[in-house]
Amino acid sequence: MMSRLRLTLSLAVAFLLQVLPLPPSLALLRPPLLVLAVAWWSMTAPRLGGIGAAFIAGLALEVVRGAVLGQHALATALVAYVAVRQHLLVRHKPALEQSLFVLGLLVMWQAVVSLIDLWTGQAGDGWRGWIPVAVGALLWPVVAHILDRLAPQAR
Repeated sequence: MMSRLRLTLSLAVAFLLQVLPLPPSLALLRPPLLVLAVAWWSMTAPRLGGIGAAFIAGLALEVVRGAVLGQHALATALVAYVAVRQHLLVRHKPALEQSLFVLGLLVMWQAVVSLIDLWTGQAGDGWRGWIPVAVGALLWPVVAHILDRLAPQAR
């Protein structure tokens, strides 16, 4: 019960930080915090924060962003699926190796979002959409440390 509350609260905070209005120069550097939180929960507590939570988080993100319905939900659920499948191999690795794994997850997430944008004729972010991917991978150790502190029994 307490873990589900922590999952919900951490995803809600990540969602709010993801949609918080920022000046364009700072918004360019904002990592996909919601995807990072979903990846962390999928790797640390795969039965609790798995594909369903990722799909709902993605739906909430696209409702706020006005994206094609299902675009972020599909991409985020795919990230959760890969993280759940590989959680036993990744969760006890050093921070650098986890960051490389998370970089792969974020590249996959951005690729799915960009491909759906291209396919549907939506105006995508272009190369600017890939900057948050790199920032998210660099900030992974910090995000993981913060979430480890907030939900210590999830590990």
